[in-house]
Amino acid sequence: MISSNRWRPVAQAWLLSVLLLGWVGADQSVHAESAAFAAAKRLGPGMNLGNGLEAPREGDWGIVLDKADFAVIAAAGFRHIRLPVRWSGNAEQAPPYTIDPDFVERVDWAIDHARRHGLAVVLDVHHYQEAMADPSSHRARLMALWDQIARHYASAPDDLYFEILNEPNRAMDDVWNEVLAENLAVIRQSNPTRPVVVGPRGNNSMDELDALELPDDPNLIVTVHNYKPLEFSHQGAVWVEGADAWLGRVWQGTPDEQAELIERFEAVDAWAREHRVPIYLGEFGAIAKADMASRWRWTNFVRNQAERRGWAWAYWEFRSGFGAFDLSEGRWNPLLSALMPGAPG
Repeated sequence: MISSNRWRPVAQAWLLSVLLLGWVGADQSVHAESAAFAAAKRLGPGMNLGNGLEAPREGDWGIVLDKADFAVIAAAGFRHIRLPVRWSGNAEQAPPYTIDPDFVERVDWAIDHARRHGLAVVLDVHHYQEAMADPSSHRARLMALWDQIARHYASAPDDLYFEILNEPNRAMDDVWNEVLAENLAVIRQSNPTRPVVVGPRGNNSMDELDALELPDDPNLIVTVHNYKPLEFSHQGAVWVEGADAWLGRVWQGTPDEQAELIERFEAVDAWAREHRVPIYLGEFGAIAKADMASRWRWTNFVRNQAERRGWAWAYWEFRSGFGAFDLSEGRWNPLLSALMPGAPG
């Protein structure tokens, strides 16, 4: 019989090497995670500059971006803007799908003014409706758009974030994981470490996170949107069939109403912990056709639920149909105190 003492030094050395390798691996994992989490934390509270650059043409939906927008948002304490952009409506239909240089210059202008006021920017591809309806005919074009966008901003500071596609839906749902991965690969050719925002199918629905397949990338932030209950947040919305029947719906913040939202937020939080990724609540908002008292209660509650879980967020939106800023009066409406308690009005 061989004495076990003979092998004790070898076993001890082997165990030490395993522990050291495990520590190094864990340290690398924590470092990789911290990059995405630090990027999400840097976003903090934000505001969507909606209905401007994602309209068919800027101004078509009543909003033309103004340099004062950025000053007002920053002065209220917001730390970033989400900039929805309809790149697909400002690019050639045939290869190489060149984006209109004048439009790129306008986007540059918006990013520059955000940065002048210390605001980070989440830059997305918004309202690419043709791709939602027929993704196979538009996959090459979407990749070409992202190749141009990514290369154009390759030298920009890391406070510029990319979001691959706002609210994938309809036919895009079936191929979304493939489309996400191929466009991320395009972005990584010129922007290897830039923070990139991705979300689930079904209009970035919280209910679709289990269907989301995340590429192996340490700089991903996962976005979800919340407009629940839709009958409240979208009452009277002209683009939602049957929404007029919801007019007059209120949100009182009853225990049952709160529990419905808490359950959804807790499910997202559990998924995020399991997948070790940060969450960004990229859109939430209530239409101006709802009464202000209900809008205030709902907005304050949703914002609080996001912040309690450490999520960055961006309200939808600044000064249009869901707006927190009253364009006609040139001042914030009461929603500012729901979003930024203690902020100057």
